[in-house]
Amino acid sequence: MPKREDILHSVLIVSGSEQFTAVTRKALPSGSFAAIDIRKSAAVARRSILERYYDIVVINVPLPDEAGPEFALDVSEKCNASILLAVPQEVCDETLEHVADAGIQVLAKPFSGIRMNQAVRSMMAVQRKFRQAEKKILSVQEKMEELRIVSKAKCLLIEKKQMTEEEAHRYIGKQAMDHGISRKRSAERILEDLE
Repeated sequence: MPKREDILHSVLIVSGSEQFTAVTRKALPSGSFAAIDIRKSAAVARRSILERYYDIVVINVPLPDEAGPEFALDVSEKCNASILLAVPQEVCDETLEHVADAGIQVLAKPFSGIRMNQAVRSMMAVQRKFRQAEKKILSVQEKMEELRIVSKAKCLLIEKKQMTEEEAHRYIGKQAMDHGISRKRSAERILEDLE
């Protein structure tokens, strides 16, 4: 399993403000990002999100072309990125109420670089856990697929070769060992031969 430090994330900063972008870049944990992309409008950011995967999306409100909270909600529906929405202090509570159920973090401006750093680190932790869960799901799906194929091969061996279930099970395992292949591949070969 890779160490936490070995996992590089990608971040998209969506902001019309050069100052916000500079502060955010400076607050990002150094050495943790493979890509830091900056877009000045929601329209350009949407295209970027379609072209590549981002772990973290930081949105600075107001945006020049769209309402930031609506853009953030749209992004949360379309990808699994952690989203941070930076909003003026006077609309923070209202914005939080609007986007909280989508898992979007809201940060009131002005804020310190330390506060931004803490928020980004929290989102990085969520993304690490998400990746671990994804790997476990893929592993379970692969095992289920293998079981499905092996079971189907067993049924064919029982039906066409009059083997017992135990004999079919051993036969698939022996074929796998004899040919240096996986049980799944052994079952696939049996299916190809008997179907």
